[in-house]
Amino acid sequence: MTKLARRCNLQQNILAKIKGLVGIANKAGYLVIGSDNLKGYNKKLYLLLTSDSYGKTIEKITNQLKQSTNCDIYTFCENEFLQIVNIPNCKIVGIKNKGISEEIIKYIRSNNID
Repeated sequence: MTKLARRCNLQQNILAKIKGLVGIANKAGYLVIGSDNLKGYNKKLYLLLTSDSYGKTIEKITNQLKQSTNCDIYTFCENEFLQIVNIPNCKIVGIKNKGISEEIIKYIRSNNID
């Protein structure tokens, strides 16, 4: 199921849980960071997180990944996205682990914004 939805004003406890899961994915090697790494990405991707301040390149990559994969896509406010990924100048990340992706989606939906 592909979903492109804009997210803002997450509860702080939900934001902290998502940040923790993204950190775990990063340390485990399940995080694809940045548009250069996601451009032309053809492996399985379960979740795509973007900042709402992205440009045309990331919009093109997002549309391409939406067509080629069946991953959920969520767009966050820039300040919340920076808190979640904690990587300066990063506007897009992909998660390659199904379990971590499902947990993140569960927390996003529990914030009653889905």
